Amino acid sequence: MIEVVFLGVGEAFDEKLPNTSILIRYKGSTSPVTLLLDCGFTAPPQFWSEEPDADILDGIWISHFHGDHCLGIPALLVRFWEEGRKKALTLLGQKGIATFIRTSLDLAYPGMYERLGFPLKYLEVEPEKEVTIFGLVFQAAVNSHSQRDLALKINAKEKSIYYSGDGKATPESMVLAKGSQLIIHEAFSLEAEVPGHGTVTGSIKMAKECGASNLALVHIQRKVRSQVIDEMQRFTHMAGSLNLMVPEPGFRIAL
Repeated sequence: MIEVVFLGVGEAFDEKLPNTSILIRYKGSTSPVTLLLDCGFTAPPQFWSEEPDADILDGIWISHFHGDHCLGIPALLVRFWEEGRKKALTLLGQKGIATFIRTSLDLAYPGMYERLGFPLKYLEVEPEKEVTIFGLVFQAAVNSHSQRDLALKINAKEKSIYYSGDGKATPESMVLAKGSQLIIHEAFSLEAEVPGHGTVTGSIKMAKECGASNLALVHIQRKVRSQVIDEMQRFTHMAGSLNLMVPEPGFRIAL
């Protein structure tokens, strides 16, 4: 069983909604696994509210190096240190993930890297390279965004989740998303093309073409979100049999 908890669903500068960040709990045949997908400025308090245990988290996926997706990492790590964490933490992402984490922690809390008291492990996940860890298979593809962003597919036996990070779908990410039970996609605007971002209508079309059962729209522009809610009947009709969701923080779904 996979439980998906939407800790945050907002875009970078939303004053009401925390940055998009997703908690994944997987109960396989071995030990339970807990993962965090992206960790922006506002994500750590959402995580601590949901998971106060400093040792519960096994890994963090970073889709790209924009602050609203990764600059919550220093605060998260230092609180783990304060709480006495001992278990190793694996950070997954594109090439350069180790350098980025070290640099951001040194800038935010100089000298803390050497004092953390628990190991940090790094695992690069790049397109065309399957990575297996925690009993899960990770696959990535490049999305169309202003900074290199990797969409991620997590495969857990017969279940799979696709997370776009930021950006508009590409032919490569479309192939990756096929057959996913849940697609979590950035939908910055309703229909108008914004360079480097997805749309509500485009995400619905993509999810239907990929054969997904569920689509969660996140990272909607703060002035657009109310319009999406107001027009949900139209978008639900467009989605057809696809289960369309615009989750609030704290929303959860089990697969």
